[in-house]
Amino acid sequence: MPVDAISVTVSVTNVLEKLGVSYFIGGSLASTLYGMVRTTQDSDIVAELNMEHIPLLMAALQNEFYMDDEMIANAIVHHSSFNIIHRESMFKVDVFIPRPRTFLTMQFSRAHKEILSSDPQMVAIVSSPEDTLLAKLEWYRLGGEISERQWRDVLGILKVQAGTLDVDYLHRMADELKVEDLLDRALQNAG
Repeated sequence: MPVDAISVTVSVTNVLEKLGVSYFIGGSLASTLYGMVRTTQDSDIVAELNMEHIPLLMAALQNEFYMDDEMIANAIVHHSSFNIIHRESMFKVDVFIPRPRTFLTMQFSRAHKEILSSDPQMVAIVSSPEDTLLAKLEWYRLGGEISERQWRDVLGILKVQAGTLDVDYLHRMADELKVEDLLDRALQNAG
């Protein structure tokens, strides 16, 4: 993962931390951390933003990022997503405002600080390997099970994290997310 992508993402997470907003990094940045390295055009952050955060977020980031306060408000109201674009690099950060559900509660409780870069050191809260894998399986299913990148990310996490994953948790949550069949197939494919 290019340091630009990491530094841009950490610029956003640092602001979220200062505002006291619960967040975690997921998506391809997380799967690259736990699995196989691949390039990405954006990073994904799940954040529990509310309306009162909008002016503070805008004030903190608007010089460095292009962002639209109406888009942010709409995402908060509809539990959807918005993006902000780093002006210098044009790197995009997608921010997802989640709907409350059991999986989300588990993701937040299991997310932890990770070192994303050591020179210079950059740290942020990242989804656990298991939750990153489960989210990838859910996106794969929602996308019609055609994204080779999502599937490679899943297999990469399984191969690199072999022996360290909480397999019982994976099966329990995969059943709840209705992706147990995909998890079984991925476990077989990963060997």
